[in-house]
Amino acid sequence: MNGLHLIGDLNGCRCDPKILLDGARFREQCLQMVRDAGLTIMDSTFRQFEGSGFTGTVVLAESHLAIHTWPERQGLTLDIYVCNFSGDNSEKARSLFRALIDHFRPAEVASHEIERGEHLLTEPLNASTGFYIKASRQIGQWQTKYQKIAIYDTPHYGKLFRLDGFNMTSEKDEFVYHENLIHPAATAHARPKNVLIIGGGDGGSSEEMLKHPSVEQVTMVEIDAEVIRVAKEHFGTVHKGVFDNPKLRVLVEDGLRFVRQASEKFDLVVLDLNDPMGPAEPLYTTEFFQQCRQVLAPGGALTLHVGSPVAQAAQVAELTGRLNSVFRIVRPYTMYVPLYGSLWAMACASDKLDPKSFTADEIDRRIEHRKLIELQYYNGETHEAVFALPNFVRDMVAPPRLRQPARNGRLGVVRTAAK
Repeated sequence: MNGLHLIGDLNGCRCDPKILLDGARFREQCLQMVRDAGLTIMDSTFRQFEGSGFTGTVVLAESHLAIHTWPERQGLTLDIYVCNFSGDNSEKARSLFRALIDHFRPAEVASHEIERGEHLLTEPLNASTGFYIKASRQIGQWQTKYQKIAIYDTPHYGKLFRLDGFNMTSEKDEFVYHENLIHPAATAHARPKNVLIIGGGDGGSSEEMLKHPSVEQVTMVEIDAEVIRVAKEHFGTVHKGVFDNPKLRVLVEDGLRFVRQASEKFDLVVLDLNDPMGPAEPLYTTEFFQQCRQVLAPGGALTLHVGSPVAQAAQVAELTGRLNSVFRIVRPYTMYVPLYGSLWAMACASDKLDPKSFTADEIDRRIEHRKLIELQYYNGETHEAVFALPNFVRDMVAPPRLRQPARNGRLGVVRTAAK
C-alpha cells in the first residue's frame, strides 16, 4: 500500500512541562491540529500513566497518529502514517508533524520519513554504518540450500541481485565491479588461456574475461545452481549471453573442493565471491590461498575483492596479510563501487605478475591490440589510478616487513622499489 510514514524523537522540549504530563489536557489540542492539517478523525484514545506521561492514539480515515511522552526526559516520540490509496495525503501528514514539533518546541529532533509501497533496501557496511537503495518492487525471492536470493527493480540501478541481504550486482553499474576484478590482471598477463572463476554465477566476470581473445576456456565453479538460473532469466544485461559461449565451462560444485582436487593449471584464478562470511568464509583462508597458488600456471595470478578500506579496515588488512604470507607480489587496488556504497578494495596476487608495473600507454596498447570492446570503466589511465593507493590504505595493506613506527605513533610504510 502506498503511503508516507513519519517517525520522530523529540528531546529537550521547551513547552509548558505540564503538557507532557497531562494527556487529557493535550487531547483536544492534538485533535484540533489533526483537523487543521485536513485529516479525518475516526476515534481517539489517550492513556495516562500515573506520575508519568501518556500515550495517545488517533485513528484516522487516512490511517493513524501515535504519541508517547517522556516527561522525565522532556521528550516524546511521534508516529504518523497516512496511506495514499485514494489521494496523496503526504503534505497533510507533514503539516501535522510540523505542527506537533512547533507545539512542543524541542531542542533536538531526530526524524525519519519513509515512503511506503517502495522497498527500502538497507545494507550494513559494518555494525555502525551502511546505506540504502530504494526499490520500486520485488521481482522474486528464493531460499536455496545455501542462501536467500532476492531480485528487485530499482529506479537508479535497474534490476538488482541480492544474496542474504547484501547487494551483489545490478544492471546499470555491474561494469564497475566486474571490469576492475578482471581486466587489471588479465590485461597485464601476456596471454591468458585457461582461467578459473570461483563463484561468479551471475556471469559478469566470465563475460569480461572472454573479451580477451587468447582465452581458450573459462571454468566457472558456482556452488548454487539457483544463482545461475536466476541470472540467466533476469540478468541478460550483465552476462550478455555468456552462458551460451562454448568457451565457458560451468560446473555446479564446491569451489573449495574443486581447487583441492584440480590437476590442471590456470593462468588466472578469480574469486568472485560473497563477503568472507558464511559458506564463503573458507575461501578466504590462508590455506585456500595456498591451494590457489598451487593451481596457478607459471606467471599466473589470483584476483579477488577484499572489502571496504573505509568500513572494513580490519578485514582488508587481514586478507591482504594472508595473501602476503603466500605470494611474493601482492598488489591491492581500490575504486569506488556505487552499488556497494563505499571505496572498495581488490587485490592481485602472484609470484611473477605485477600489474602495477605497467604504464597507462602500455595498457592502452594491449587494449587496442586485443580489441577489447565495450569497456565502460577500464582503460590505461584507470589501470594506473586504481593502484595509486591513498596513504591510509597503504598503511593498512603494507606487509609487516615494510612497516616501521611513524613519528606520530602510527605505523608507516617503508618505501621500497617494486618487488
